[in-house]
Amino acid sequence: MINHKLGILGGGQLGRMLIQAGIDFNLSIKALDPDPNAPCRFLVEEFVTGNLLDFETVYSFGKGCDLVTIEIEHVNVDALFQLQAEGVLVYPKPESLKIIQDKGLQKNFFVDHAIPTAEFRMLADGATPQDHLDFLPAFQKLRKGGYDGNGVQRIASESDFSKAFTAPSLLEKLVPFEKEISVICARSANGEVKAFPVVEQVMHPEHNLVDYLLAPAQISYKLQRMAIEIATHVTTALDMVGLLAVEMFVTQDGQVLVNEVAPRPHNSGHHTMKANATSQFEQHLRAILGLPLGDTDFHCPAILVNLLGEAGYSGEAKYQGLEETLREPGVYLHLYGKKFTRPHRKMGHLTVLAPTVEEVKQKADHIKNHLKIIA
Repeated sequence: MINHKLGILGGGQLGRMLIQAGIDFNLSIKALDPDPNAPCRFLVEEFVTGNLLDFETVYSFGKGCDLVTIEIEHVNVDALFQLQAEGVLVYPKPESLKIIQDKGLQKNFFVDHAIPTAEFRMLADGATPQDHLDFLPAFQKLRKGGYDGNGVQRIASESDFSKAFTAPSLLEKLVPFEKEISVICARSANGEVKAFPVVEQVMHPEHNLVDYLLAPAQISYKLQRMAIEIATHVTTALDMVGLLAVEMFVTQDGQVLVNEVAPRPHNSGHHTMKANATSQFEQHLRAILGLPLGDTDFHCPAILVNLLGEAGYSGEAKYQGLEETLREPGVYLHLYGKKFTRPHRKMGHLTVLAPTVEEVKQKADHIKNHLKIIA
C-alpha cells in the first residue's frame, strides 16, 4: 500500500504537515484545494485547484487515487460515497464523515451512543434563540460549515438576539467547566486503537481560538482515564479510520463532556511532532495505510503556542523577534507556508519543551510575546 497514490482533500497547514510525514513512507501524494497558493502547493507531485464541495471536482480528483483522505471535513461527501463504491479506499469513511459534518447529527449520535455531552436543542428551519428563552445562556452553533470558532455565537440573553444565526443550527447549554481538554485518538483500518495523552487547551479570550496548549493536561489520573475511555468509545462507535480529535469539557462537578469532534489531524495534536514518540501526522498515515500504530508516549512536557497574525496588519508576512525566539533551547518553530498575514490568521506555531510542567510554563510565558507576525 505504501507505494500507492494518496489524495488529500484540502491543501492547508494540516495537509502540509501530513505531506511532510508522508515523505518518509514513500507515498506519491496529490492535493486538492480552492486556493492556488495553498501551503501544500509546492510539496506534492500534483496539485489541483478546485472546489472541495463540488461533486465532480472531488470525484474526478479521487478517481486518480488509490486512497483518499482529508485535512478538512468540509468536502463533498456524496463524491466520497461514489468513490468508495467504485473501489477507492476513503478514510475517514464517508459514513463517519457525514455524521461529523453536521453538528446536529453529531449531537444526536452522542445521545444514541450514550456519549456524555452538554444539553442541546435543535433549532428548526426559521427558528431562533428567541423561541428558547428558558434555555439561555447557551451557545448557538451552525450545523454545517463552522471552523476555528466561526459558526459559534454566545447567546446569553435577549440583548444577544441580534447576533443570532438564521441558518440551520442548534443551541447548546452553557457548561460551567473548569478546563477544556482534548484527546487525539487513532483507529487503523485493521481496528487497532491508540490514544495520545490528554492535553489541556487554553482559549484566547477574544478570538475563540486555542491560545496555547499544555501537554499533559493538569488533571487527575481518574479524569485522564475517563477522557481517554470516552474518546476511544467515540472513535470506535463512529467506525473511524484515521485520527479523531475529541474535544471535551471537565465540569466543575467532575464530569467529562464531549464538546465536538474533528476527523483529522488537529491543532491540539501539533506538539506531538516534537514531544511524542510518534506524531499525530505519522499516526494518521499509519492508521489509513493499515500499518501498526505508533507509540503515543510523550518525551517531556510541552506547550504549543499558536502564532496568529497581529491585529492591524494585513499583507506579506514579516516575522518580528524570530532570532530572539529561536535562541531559546527547547523552542521549535513551525511555519505554515502562508505568504500573507491578516489579523488573527493562523500562520504557524511554536512547540516549547522542558523537563517539568512548571519549567515549560515559565519558558512559554517568557517567549510567547517575542515573536510577532506583521506586514
